[in-house]
Amino acid sequence: MTAAGAPTPHVTVLGATGFIGSAVLRELAARPIRIRAVSRRPGPVPPAGPAEVEVRTLDLTAPGAVREATEGTDLVVHAVAHIAGVSTWRVDTGDTGAERVTVGVARDLVDTAATRGGGPLPVVFTGTTTQAGLTRHEVLDGSEPDRPAGEYDRQKLAAERLLLAATERGVLAATSLRLPTVFGYGPHSTAPDKGVVADTVRRALAGQPLTMWHDGSVRRDFLYVDDAARALTAACDHIDELSGRGWLVGTGVGTPLAEAFAAIANIAAEHTGTRVPVVSVEPPEYAEPGDFRSVTVDSTAFRTVTGWRPRVDLTAALRHTIAHCQGQLAGRGGGRTDER
Repeated sequence: MTAAGAPTPHVTVLGATGFIGSAVLRELAARPIRIRAVSRRPGPVPPAGPAEVEVRTLDLTAPGAVREATEGTDLVVHAVAHIAGVSTWRVDTGDTGAERVTVGVARDLVDTAATRGGGPLPVVFTGTTTQAGLTRHEVLDGSEPDRPAGEYDRQKLAAERLLLAATERGVLAATSLRLPTVFGYGPHSTAPDKGVVADTVRRALAGQPLTMWHDGSVRRDFLYVDDAARALTAACDHIDELSGRGWLVGTGVGTPLAEAFAAIANIAAEHTGTRVPVVSVEPPEYAEPGDFRSVTVDSTAFRTVTGWRPRVDLTAALRHTIAHCQGQLAGRGGGRTDER
């Protein structure tokens, strides 16, 4: 990201206190660069490091906010997300608030870049592997046609297409990293992990049964949040080679949910002294077809360009996550942990 004798780079992180955005901020803060950390609510800054961090509190859906957030920057990491609805990791059909955040902020970013000088604005966007929708094959390699099934996936794809179309016009130099199931903990995040892994961990620590919506044979590619952040910062370093298309990022390992849930139950029992059962239940009404399709990610193309590799295996990542959640629970003096 930095060439010898060049000015100190200025990177803007949109969504800097979010689950993934805060992890990216931690990674970037270890570099001798300038960072503008933008979020809707004020949040903590990573421990002192070589980076110079400016915190800016903005509602990016407000008129002119994206322009203010990105003024004078050299590169933008777009990690803004709005997830709400019947489940903590989904978006209801017709959720215009979510669309304003996911698609609207991307559109504002394009409009802002179109009027600035100095050439195309580099942008790294956090996409999702589920943008491809239901596919015939378990292993995704990026050759699949995009047929998103859920509202969140459709909105993510719309935002990605806006950014990549602007790249074709020379307005941006944007790339999208399509991430799989990202999980973990963020000690400097105001938006902790609300995904299925974190929810399952909290249930196990609270002594509640772990419920699967199927027989547990469905596979998922689980990526630890720190590895996801390292992928995004690697994209910043290789933006010239990556811009103009989306790239799949994942571990390449598809883990059956029954195996992952059993590991959570076993590790949580080391903290609580009691192993909770893992049981199959009928899926809720809001379950989607994609919930019952296996996904493993072939990220060979991205790895070849950037040299990125995941560093934390699933067992170690679960141990980190469970220990952190147990510490949070102990700090609150116990109590209900089920956030659904």
